[in-house]
Amino acid sequence: MRANLSRRKQILDTAKEPETAILVGIMSRQQDEQEVKDDLDELEFLASTAGVITKKRFVQRLEKPDIRTFVGSGKVMEIKKYVDENEIRLLIFDDELSPSQIRNLEKELGKKVLDRTNLILDIFAARAKTAHAQTQVELAQYQYLLPRLAGMWTHLERQRGGIGMRGPGEKEIETDRRIVRDRISLLKEDLQKIDRQMASQRKNRGELIRVALVGYTNVGKSTIMNMLSKSDVFAENKLFATLDTTVRKVVIDNIPFLLSDTVGFIRKLPTHLIESFKSTLDEVREADILLHVVDISHPNFEDQINVVNQTLTDIKAHDKTTILVFNKIDAYTYEEKEADDLTPATKRNLSLEQLEKTWMGKIPGPCVFISAADKQNVDRFKDLLYSMVKEMHGKRYPYNNLLY
Repeated sequence: MRANLSRRKQILDTAKEPETAILVGIMSRQQDEQEVKDDLDELEFLASTAGVITKKRFVQRLEKPDIRTFVGSGKVMEIKKYVDENEIRLLIFDDELSPSQIRNLEKELGKKVLDRTNLILDIFAARAKTAHAQTQVELAQYQYLLPRLAGMWTHLERQRGGIGMRGPGEKEIETDRRIVRDRISLLKEDLQKIDRQMASQRKNRGELIRVALVGYTNVGKSTIMNMLSKSDVFAENKLFATLDTTVRKVVIDNIPFLLSDTVGFIRKLPTHLIESFKSTLDEVREADILLHVVDISHPNFEDQINVVNQTLTDIKAHDKTTILVFNKIDAYTYEEKEADDLTPATKRNLSLEQLEKTWMGKIPGPCVFISAADKQNVDRFKDLLYSMVKEMHGKRYPYNNLLY
C-alpha cells in the first residue's frame, strides 16, 4: 500500500503545473542597473532550478531595506496589483528577509513569500540524496525556521504526551519552538557522529596528496572531475547539481593522488549551510592543492572569484596551493569595440587571448584556460596539475624518487 501511495504521489507531482513567481530586489545608491540585473538573473536561475517559472521582476531603489516590508508600502501596492491581476501565488526576494518582514508581506499580499535563503535551502533539500547530505540540509532548514515560527499556525507535531512536557500556560508556539530545538540538538549529534566517521575515513586514506575542486556553483567542477578520474559523477547545467563530496583515486605515471568534488559556492550562501556542511568543507580544508574552477563565459566571473575566495577565507582554506582553472572557453564571447569608440575597454571587449594574457600576469599562482566539455587545452591543464602533484609527492616520499 505504501508503494502505491508513493507511486500515486509521483503521478500527482508530475501532473502538477510548474509554479509561477515574481522576483523582487532593491538597488542601492552604490549599485548600477547591470549589477542588479545580474543578481536577479542568478535568482531566476535558482528559481528555475527549483522548478519555478519567473513572470516578472520588481526592483525598488532604496538606500537600505524597509524595516517593515523590505521594499516600502508603495512598491508593495504595485506588486499586489500585478500578482492579483495575473494570479501569481509566489514572491521571491533576492535577500534574506526578517521574520516580521515575511509576516507583513504575506499579510498584505495574501501570497506565499520566499527569500533567497529559503529558496537555496529548498533546492538543497531536493538535491540531497545521501543520509549525510539530508541531515546537513535538514539541520540548516530547522536553524532557519526557528526564529520564523511566530505567526505560523501549523504544528510540526500534533501530539506530544507525557507529564512535564507542557508547562502551565505554555502556548502552541512555545511548544513548536521546543520541538524544533530538540530536533536541532538531535541533528547536531547525528552530524557529529558522521563527522567522526568521515574524519576516520580521511585518516584511513593514508598520506596521499589530496586535490579538491572548488568554485562557484555551475562552473563545471563535476565535468572536470569526470575528465580527470574517468568516473561518472552527476553533472548538470543547474545550480547545486552536486551536494555530496565525491572522492576518487587517480593514478598518473605511478603517482597516486585523491581528487574530491565539493559543493559549489554562491553569492549570499546561507550561513546555516556553511555550518551544517562543515564535514563536507573539511575536504577543502585538508586538501594539499585546490583547483579553483571559474566559468570564464559568465559576465561576472570576477565577482564569482571574489565570492569563492571570501568563502575559502571564512573556512580558513585560503592559504592553499591553488590552480585557477578558467573553464568553458568554448562558450566565451566578447564584444569587439568600434574603431572610433574611445571609451575605456572592459573585459567584455577583450578577446580570449587578451584576457588570458591579462590574468596570467594578474595572479601570483598558476592559471590555465580550458574547456572540459570540448577537451580544449586539457593536456596543458593535466601537465600542470600532475607536475605539482609530482613535486609534492616527491617531497613527501623522497624514497620513491627512483620511480620517476
